[in-house]
Amino acid sequence: MSRTGRVGVGVIGAGVISGTYLENMTAFADLDVLFVADLDLDRAQAQAEAYGVPGHGSVEDLLARDDIEIVVNLTIPAVHTAVGERIIAAGKHVWSEKPLALDHDSGAALLAAADAAGLRVACAPDTVLGAGIQTAMRAINRGDIGEPLTATTMFHVPGPDAWHPNPEFLFAYGAGPLFDMGPYYVTTLVHAFGAASRVGAVSSKSSAVRTIGSGPRAGTEFPVEVPTHHAAVISFAGSQSAQSTFSFQNALPRMGFVEISGTEGTLVLPDPNTFEGDSTLWRFGHEEPSIVPAVGSTYGRGSGVLDLARSIRAGVPEHASGAVAAHVLDVLLAVSDAAETGQSVDVASSVARPTPLPEDWDPAAATL
Repeated sequence: MSRTGRVGVGVIGAGVISGTYLENMTAFADLDVLFVADLDLDRAQAQAEAYGVPGHGSVEDLLARDDIEIVVNLTIPAVHTAVGERIIAAGKHVWSEKPLALDHDSGAALLAAADAAGLRVACAPDTVLGAGIQTAMRAINRGDIGEPLTATTMFHVPGPDAWHPNPEFLFAYGAGPLFDMGPYYVTTLVHAFGAASRVGAVSSKSSAVRTIGSGPRAGTEFPVEVPTHHAAVISFAGSQSAQSTFSFQNALPRMGFVEISGTEGTLVLPDPNTFEGDSTLWRFGHEEPSIVPAVGSTYGRGSGVLDLARSIRAGVPEHASGAVAAHVLDVLLAVSDAAETGQSVDVASSVARPTPLPEDWDPAAATL
């Protein structure tokens, strides 16, 4: 029997990012946040009490509850798929933090398990559901730049070792600028163009060792395990293309840059790692640009969980789907492989271009 009414939610992982999720999800009328679980039971209790969540305890306790339909997986990337498989086995839908997996096969297996069980997997980043990027997608759909053709994206910073007190994981396998920040940019490109088909790339590593620049461990050296710069040319199935760079080795910071050009003009989007921001439209034959004001929700992380819950009740596809996340992962893996081999690499999956949310989509409204 299909359920009705508010959707029960549990959270696995009571680390720093859980605060943002819990703050927003407890404000959404269509969600009923019931439980916080963590290996550290004291930390689970502290987060539950801080955000007025009635239950807390172990992962086993959470998964045993029949009133929880969606489990928000905020564990470390290395165990995203293992925890996701446990959630599916318990008969619950999954919202996962990025990345969905660290390799193609693991991500595909998780989606297959969910499909076989009649369940759903959705995945961050849900920044793409914010007013900034969604307004840009609607502008592209109504023809503001004509037929979309090309894109340029750029994330250039010196590196998180300068400010993060424990940055080692950001320079380890499964991270680096490509996998840590790439999902925001590539997800935006997939929402704009649809599926990618082929990738060429180069990479570099500016230093084999970095030094922690702040906090109690300042001055500590650590090894760099992955490239700290990737430059890629991404071809899309619809014949569009994008030039994208992801770097932790630029002294001049330039980040949040996404520019999409078409037959009639160019649209400069807001930072894809935020939920807000206007776009700027340049059109051929016009000397000055125009502003496309952002319209829609500016709630932060957790908006994708709300969209998943409403989509389950309505029996329609969610916007930040596991299929999109798996395809984005495959694009990033192809970038890594292309840079390593010096050969162009086909993307191992495809996905339909997501449709934009309506302007009046309001996560705080009671609709269920």
